[in-house]
Formats: sequence, structure tokens, C-alpha cells
Amino acid sequence: MAFAVAATVVLGGVAVAKASEAQVRGNAQAEQSRNLAVRPSRPGHPPSGRYQSEGGEAFIFDGTGALPLFRFERRTETWVLRPTPAPRGDVIYRNDAGSQVLRFAHGGGMTLYTVRSPNGSPASLTGGAEALTLPTLGPIRLFSLMNQRGSLVSQALGRLVVINLTGEQSEALMVDALVVTTDAVIRMARSPTFRTQLGDLRSITFVEGSRASVSFQRGDLRVVVNPSQSLAGRPSSSSIIRAVADAE
Repeated sequence: MAFAVAATVVLGGVAVAKASEAQVRGNAQAEQSRNLAVRPSRPGHPPSGRYQSEGGEAFIFDGTGALPLFRFERRTETWVLRPTPAPRGDVIYRNDAGSQVLRFAHGGGMTLYTVRSPNGSPASLTGGAEALTLPTLGPIRLFSLMNQRGSLVSQALGRLVVINLTGEQSEALMVDALVVTTDAVIRMARSPTFRTQLGDLRSITFVEGSRASVSFQRGDLRVVVNPSQSLAGRPSSSSIIRAVADAE
């Protein structure tokens, strides 16, 4: 079924969950993950499940698919990782921007790399976790989400930003791309460095294509998703931020 939606939003309040409610929900999700069985991954990958780093960051690793998936426990973005061989039989997992996220040692040790721990923080498996899958909403909830996300972006930038979405193959992938992209824009709006580079942003457009890509030209941030590649068919937040930073 084809879908084409344009959401024009005005500045104003957006209903959000109370911090206490979000904390309770996050704790419940973490407890549920720990009670799930650890699932086997494809050969050569670490076990799929919930991991905890010595730095205190919890994340989910899902190595059951063609490409491994990664998500911090209390964040919305799922990262598609690409494994590359490393010395001593280790495997390095990088995101689509080329940044190292994980290192899996031949002997079984896992290391997490983040901005806070650029030299790596050892991580251990703490339990099972649900598979990382695309969200499903339906047309009505999709339109509501577009309005909510457009409002958040408009508030962050202090001006109207229009969201346009057109596709016919994967509504779920569009939803995921919408959340990832708007989260990235909101983070940039809070940064003195990137906020000035968003000065011309007036619209965010999502379309389907043969190759995932992102560009920023003439005030339009254009995100192309490839439904045939599932989560690997949409740009990550790192690629979105880089496209804005590199725009002339």
C-alpha cells in the first residue's frame, strides 16, 4: 500500500511522559530483558543478548540476522554493525560511519567503545534480550508521530519545520528513519556548533530509493531509505550529522 504524508506543525506543547514514568518503564524493560533466554548468534558473532559495560552502559547485541544489530538499552536508535577481522582473530564491529562500536576477542571478551570510553570499556553478557526489529504503527499513529516529531524539531529550532514522507514498500522503515533523523536534528539544535549549520533547515523529506543516503540542500534534509535492506537500508544518526556538517 502506498503512503504519502506531509505533516505541517506549529510551535507548541507536546505531551511527553513524566520522567518518573519513563524511569519505571525503562526499569521494567531492563528486568524483562534479563529474564529472557540468551539466543545464539550466527557463527563468529558474540551471543545475542543484553550486555553491561564496566562504564555502566547497557546495550543489546542481536547477531541473529545477516548483519549484527546494536542498541543502547535506553535509547531509540538501532545501529547496523559491519564486522571486520582484526589481529589475533578478533572481530571489530563498526557503524555505517566507520566508527568502532564493539570489539569481540577471539577468546570471548567484549569491549564497548563510546565517546565517554574512547579506549574501550570491557562488557559482559548479563542475560537475554528481545530481537531488535522495526517498529509498526499504522497510518493514523504514523501521522500522529510525524506531527509530534515535527513539533519537537520546530521547538528545538524556534521555527516551523515541515516533514514530508512518501513511500509504498516499508512503512516500518520510514518510521524508524523518522525517529532516528529527528533525534539527530534535535541533538544538533542543542549544539552551538551544529545549530548554526541548521540555519536554513525548513523541511525534512523521506523517500524510498535503491540506496540509503542523506543530503542537505536548499533547506531540505532529504533521507533516502532502501526497504529491501531493512534496518541497513536507512542512514544512521552519524551519517545524518555528517551530511549536515559537510553541506555547503
